[in-house]
Amino acid sequence: METALTPLGAEMVGELGVEAQIAFGELTLIATRANILSVLTALKDRFGFHQLLDLCGVDFPDRAERFEVVYHLLSMTRNARVRVKLTTDEVQPVPSAVGVFPCADWFEREAFDMYGMLFEGHPDLRRLLTDYGFQGHPLRKDFPMTGYVEVRYDEEQKRVIYEPVKLTQEFRNFDFLSPWEGAEYATTVLPGDEKAQGLAGSKA
Repeated sequence: METALTPLGAEMVGELGVEAQIAFGELTLIATRANILSVLTALKDRFGFHQLLDLCGVDFPDRAERFEVVYHLLSMTRNARVRVKLTTDEVQPVPSAVGVFPCADWFEREAFDMYGMLFEGHPDLRRLLTDYGFQGHPLRKDFPMTGYVEVRYDEEQKRVIYEPVKLTQEFRNFDFLSPWEGAEYATTVLPGDEKAQGLAGSKA
């Protein structure tokens, strides 16, 4: 539910020249690749948001710029949080925030590894969570849930090997038009059933 901006939010929007909205009870500022560093710098130096809590990504494959880069900032002195987000794609790099918030180093590497987002000016943009030579980006919504390869230890070669994914159980095709209780099954006679039948016959 959207509410009016607080005085602090209105001041930030006016000074930074960005759009704003209230989402999940918190202020969200809409930045661009061109002004993201100036926005983050002003939030840190002018408004006291000294902590970058997180930098994460969101994937919208149907959009022209499919990725949203989301920054979550905290001000201990104001006891307030602010969310800053911008859009990008697989090709256009986002200026690295490492110079403003050094902790963005690992956050940006994680976003690059999981989504393929590029950060211009990052000191060491390498994969962080996946293995050497990994192909693709696991959190993209067009990446198969089973992955492309699987890893196992081969006893003959005495090393870890990569091979195409093999599902241990085939997918089952269920016919939902015929429920379980309507299926025809042979009656199974369990040990002791004959006693129960004999007892029922004697009472009759």
